[in-house]
Amino acid sequence: MKRAIISDIHGNFEALSAVMETIGELKVDEILCLGDIIGYGPDPIKCLDTVMSNCQLTILGNHDQAAIFDPEGFNPVAMKAIFWTREQLEQDHGDVEQADRRWDFLGELPRKHDEGEFMFVHGSPRDPTNEYVFPETVYEKELLALLMSRFDKVCFQGHTHIPGMFTEAGAFVSPEEQEHFFRLNEGKCMFNVGSVGQPRDGNPKSCFVVLDDQEKTVEYHRVKYDWEKTRQKIYAIDDLENMLGDRLLTGR
Repeated sequence: MKRAIISDIHGNFEALSAVMETIGELKVDEILCLGDIIGYGPDPIKCLDTVMSNCQLTILGNHDQAAIFDPEGFNPVAMKAIFWTREQLEQDHGDVEQADRRWDFLGELPRKHDEGEFMFVHGSPRDPTNEYVFPETVYEKELLALLMSRFDKVCFQGHTHIPGMFTEAGAFVSPEEQEHFFRLNEGKCMFNVGSVGQPRDGNPKSCFVVLDDQEKTVEYHRVKYDWEKTRQKIYAIDDLENMLGDRLLTGR
């Protein structure tokens, strides 16, 4: 079975639409979302409806959680954006039943999904919703060992928006170093699948992966989208800081 794994859409409908079009061309069997459908971006409703209609599994992200409860540990820009996002969710937009379904969907999202061989989280295998695992984590040997002990074989995650593979031996391998293609070996590893709506690795193109269960491979895909259109939408909303649009152009 081939599964596309997306994460960190952050209300960027132009990016999500482009990624969904590419996924359609790849003829995958399922689409999994590792959370943060909303937050930061100008189109939370469109993105949420798209994920609800197209993803067979969705994991709770910290921004999704913050829209339901009170945001904790958010910087002022992120907090302002999540309160605006919550206001959008509180409106029925002409369809009360669909508005209720959105709240129900967010409220029922699991914090992780464990299949034995594969685990899926937003943050980390230790703290599925909130813990960041940056490339520099490989230098913290005890922490890396602890994270690796929390799953059986392979863990897929998002949250940092920085794509790449963490090995049990203590290395971080970027997709570019492997020509965007990885074969799963006998050792444990963690894959950050990158971000659809707000890449932060210096590449503005959306990022996602395709997991081939049978061939035991993980392939990264980058997709160009109309980031200028998304930026102008952000500019037009007073509660979303302009820097949230500007950063899309540089992938930072």
